[in-house]
Amino acid sequence: MANWRDSGFGRIVMTAWVAVSVPFTVAGIFLALPFLGPRRAFFAIGPLFTRGLGWFCDTPAALHGWEALPAAIREGRQPVIFMSNHASQLDPPILIGVLPVPAVYIAKKEVKYIPFVGWAAMLAGVIFIDRGEREKAIRSIHEAALKIRGGRSVVIFPEGTRSRTGELLPFKKGGFALALDAGVPIVPLATLGGFQVLPPGSRLLRRGRYDIRVGMPVDPTAFQEREALAAEVRRRIEVLVAGPGAEAGRA
Repeated sequence: MANWRDSGFGRIVMTAWVAVSVPFTVAGIFLALPFLGPRRAFFAIGPLFTRGLGWFCDTPAALHGWEALPAAIREGRQPVIFMSNHASQLDPPILIGVLPVPAVYIAKKEVKYIPFVGWAAMLAGVIFIDRGEREKAIRSIHEAALKIRGGRSVVIFPEGTRSRTGELLPFKKGGFALALDAGVPIVPLATLGGFQVLPPGSRLLRRGRYDIRVGMPVDPTAFQEREALAAEVRRRIEVLVAGPGAEAGRA
């Protein structure tokens, strides 16, 4: 039996649902502010968007490998830097809804001025980086490291932008400079499905499955150079993207 979501009309309806759901979700966060405070309101209401996406658009998301992480990370007692590949505009809200611990994004400061999205980002405690000048960028990274050491887990897309082909792009250096400064574990992720659900250049949503695979943490203090740290994290993400058995296949 054909699924209505697979038709052109169905994709338009799903895309319209997303466009309407974003401001409604942000409104819900604001309504919860007096009762929960900014961060708790965001992480209580924000993930409802992901669940609604799975229900209405038939885009379920599943997390794999979380149970293998150390208990301190699973329980949110150990701040970490999650690093993931990036293939779709839907990746950020999917990860917010799927990760069991609160984790904010590292974002360029211009994001805070985007209606609805920027407002929610500020409530969540997103760490904004000023990339306009080298000195400001370095200062921003150091300030972000202090917040992470203070207990705030973050999500970074080390490619710096979405892949247009589905293949991993070169990694930017800033995330690894931040990791070395913060000295907290890096948890590699493979976020799979976005390239099919919302392909590059398309504004119409398609139904499909999201799978988020979690790798074992990388200790940045074991690396003296950020290039070596970046290479190890990239290797682990590549293995996660390739799927079970990929590591054995490389041996």
